[in-house]
Amino acid sequence: MPEISRFLGMIITMYPDDHNPPHFHVKYNQHNAIIEIKTLGLIGGSLPSKARSLVIEWASLHQEELLMDWELLSRHQTPKKIAPLE
Repeated sequence: MPEISRFLGMIITMYPDDHNPPHFHVKYNQHNAIIEIKTLGLIGGSLPSKARSLVIEWASLHQEELLMDWELLSRHQTPKKIAPLE
């Protein structure tokens, strides 16, 4: 499970050969969530509202990079790290 980014206690990962739609996983303390890349909608799990807002803000800034990482992983290539939210 490659780590894509890490910020403010949140760890962003993607799994190789994961199911569609393109998405990423967020781990924050005891919370786990799955966020769809194209819509930035929550498709699984849960996050506290503040953490969710920060993840969505970060993802909206990096949607193209997230989609490129999804494609790399689907071809069994190493994804690129994405800058954290500052």
